Amino acid sequence: MGLKTPRQYIESLRDGRVTYWDGERIDDITRHPRFKVPIALTAVDYDYDASDHGALRRYRTENGDEAHRIYQVPRSGEDLARRIELLQHTSIGTAVTGVYMALMSVKDDVAQVNPQCADNIERMYRYCRDNDLRAAEVITDPKGDRKRRAHEQDDPDLYVRIVDRNKDGIVVRGAKLHITAASLVHELVVMPTKGMRQDEKDYAVSFSIPVNTRGVSIINRSFAPAELNAFDYPASAHHSMPEGFVVFDDVFVPWDRVFLAGEVQLASRLAQSLGLWERTGGLIEAVRMSELFVGLAQLVSEHQGKDRDPTVMNSIAELITYAEMLRMSLDYACRHFETTPSGMVHPDVLAINTAKYYYAANYHQIVRYLHDVSGGLVLTLPLESDLRNEASGKYIRKYLHTRSDVDIETRMRVYNLIRDLTADAYGGWQFVVALQAGGGLAAQRIMMNRTYDLARARARALQAAGVTTSGSPKRQAAE
Repeated sequence: MGLKTPRQYIESLRDGRVTYWDGERIDDITRHPRFKVPIALTAVDYDYDASDHGALRRYRTENGDEAHRIYQVPRSGEDLARRIELLQHTSIGTAVTGVYMALMSVKDDVAQVNPQCADNIERMYRYCRDNDLRAAEVITDPKGDRKRRAHEQDDPDLYVRIVDRNKDGIVVRGAKLHITAASLVHELVVMPTKGMRQDEKDYAVSFSIPVNTRGVSIINRSFAPAELNAFDYPASAHHSMPEGFVVFDDVFVPWDRVFLAGEVQLASRLAQSLGLWERTGGLIEAVRMSELFVGLAQLVSEHQGKDRDPTVMNSIAELITYAEMLRMSLDYACRHFETTPSGMVHPDVLAINTAKYYYAANYHQIVRYLHDVSGGLVLTLPLESDLRNEASGKYIRKYLHTRSDVDIETRMRVYNLIRDLTADAYGGWQFVVALQAGGGLAAQRIMMNRTYDLARARARALQAAGVTTSGSPKRQAAE
């Protein structure tokens, strides 16, 4: 019970979990080089005494105990603002624990259909909060042939499903893909990937189980190698996080950990609830990244002596527009927050989905502006080892010179960050994540169509066209 230290977090991962990477079963991830960076990254969030963000990480629960703020259910605009601030300084290994915000936001809906499942949500939320655990968002199924429903697939396990029910619980089988930090957390919170029909009851399932539960296996992949030079890879060397291919091979789930077991009318609601918080997190990262792009473009242009060049200034203006649109959208979504019947505050749904769509739909174009300003050195810059070599280093320092006030190492670090963020390890991951995290563009389009006040827009259009509510044209008074 209570807050863990970074060391206690690391020790808690030695629990017999079944984890694979590059064809190897790794029995102790805390001692394996593949997990060194991701574990260190997540462990920082357990430093509650840190001078910079230690106090931000803590809050007082209703019992007066301290817990990580990732578990604080926002009840006011101020609470929501603190959560947004927290996520700006939190690793993705901790941020994914926001899955419990999604569950708590739909708890009232679940209670109307199955009060016991709603009680399970509350109990598991408190259990994870009070024990300072981390949980993964486990939502995306393999899906097989997308033209067919879950129960129509060649293999019925292509969506996670219930294969047995008994007095003690359920048994599930299937897999979930793209599960960020699955091997680094304590609990796997499984959510439906989409709405289910009445003939798909076995696929309407949600639950939380420990990562080391018998029958659970995680196959890992990351955008970054185990060891990277921080000079050459300033982003990837510090921020890599494995994506998990999570397999459930006839896994037993006790009833008190089940949130959904056949209640098809709730499957879509649970899936959508996760989308809101995941897209909010994505938008927070988008604001940070877009500001970085502006700064990097400005530095490159200054180093080249092109900061007053009209073409470069136009490109930077495009980057500024993108960054400001995202920043203002996040601010608007939080200032115009919505409140659930139970009092939970969350960002405006329409604003978040619109902003996430704008971010994802324009990301590749925005990177193009940065690449256009930067030039070919983004890809061809020599490595740090060549810079440190006396023979080759003198040529690098000679021919990368632009002006006496531009430090060569600073110039190289700027180019390395541009390459790493947009054209190499981290950048490749980010290109896909910007588009797919929180659902692809279609998911945001669906939510915008659902939440925008189309009736009001339609009525205003008719009025502007001179059509009365009865459908008859207005007669204009004679002059």
